Amino acid sequence: MQPSTRPSVAIIGTRGYPSYYGGFETAVRHLAPYLAESGWDVTVYGRRGATKPEDAARDERVQSVLTKGVESSSLSTLSYGLTASWDAAIRRPPSAALVMNVANGFFLPLLSAKNIPTLVNVDGIEWERQKWGRLAKSMFRVGAKLTARYGTELVFDAKAIGDRWRSEFGRDGVFIPYGGTAPGELDPVPQFAAGTYALAVARFVPENTIPEFLEAARILAKNHPVVIVGSTGYGGDLDARAQALVDSEPNVHWLGHVSDDTLLFALLRNAGVYFHGHSVGGTNPALVQAMACGAPIVARDTIYNREVLGDAGVFVAPTPRAIAAGLEAMITSPHSRALARQNALARSAELYTWESVCAAYERALRKLVNARAL
Repeated sequence: MQPSTRPSVAIIGTRGYPSYYGGFETAVRHLAPYLAESGWDVTVYGRRGATKPEDAARDERVQSVLTKGVESSSLSTLSYGLTASWDAAIRRPPSAALVMNVANGFFLPLLSAKNIPTLVNVDGIEWERQKWGRLAKSMFRVGAKLTARYGTELVFDAKAIGDRWRSEFGRDGVFIPYGGTAPGELDPVPQFAAGTYALAVARFVPENTIPEFLEAARILAKNHPVVIVGSTGYGGDLDARAQALVDSEPNVHWLGHVSDDTLLFALLRNAGVYFHGHSVGGTNPALVQAMACGAPIVARDTIYNREVLGDAGVFVAPTPRAIAAGLEAMITSPHSRALARQNALARSAELYTWESVCAAYERALRKLVNARAL
């Protein structure tokens, strides 16, 4: 039998395929089938119980490999990254590896030793996230340094992230943001009338402005429904505070994590206003998807949110009163909502489509494989 001449890629650092957990997983749901269609043999490493192998949208050409790891907020990324990298380097060496998150920088020397070129999505500035303790922040910082040293090519999902890497680590890379799925018109979710509610979609961590938004929601709920999507994933204080708010304010509705895209897109498409509070990171997948759905957006004022939104959003300070005032002004102005929706849809279609994102990843991976063959 003749050996395959198709290039192969291993995707390391997500929860697997298909998975609906977060931004990396959403990207892989689009990218893995795109690469398979473009002539690649695709293997996605993941975690047992985190994927949906029975998903009707699953592309059978994509191989899913589950490895072992430790399920905890501090050790899961490192432990699963280690076992996936070991398997890729020793058992199933690919033509190239797409590695997500600098925490996996610790394992890049293993892939490098096996002459496997790596394309590394550096994600955000993880060592500045409030949710991590001192040890975890130090680990991310070391992982970033190892990524800068051993990563063959880097991916920055925002231009501002690229600026940080050039100034702090002396490494350049390719800019590839996230994409959004444009769902078109969708009927409102039955219990929430279109244009009447404020919506937030975020993982419950302090740097996503969750504590401040919960206080703002208490103010806003006196006049408008508030819908909250997200959780910590592990329980804790912010989940308890969200539940206490729901118990005391009938106008506040907490849905927890929503993995049903149809439901999530309908919530975004019909929201009176969407609040985006992410402060640390680059191009945020939730923000890009909100734009693709045409949600009127009020965002925390950061360099990253301004880069993504341009003139398609309103920016506020991260205080409960400023957030509540910004949301109130948007939701009570039909003209502002219509203009914000129009601007968001136009900017999404111009800059943040999955077709352009996947094509950029394919070009970057192809370039690595071609360089290796020289």
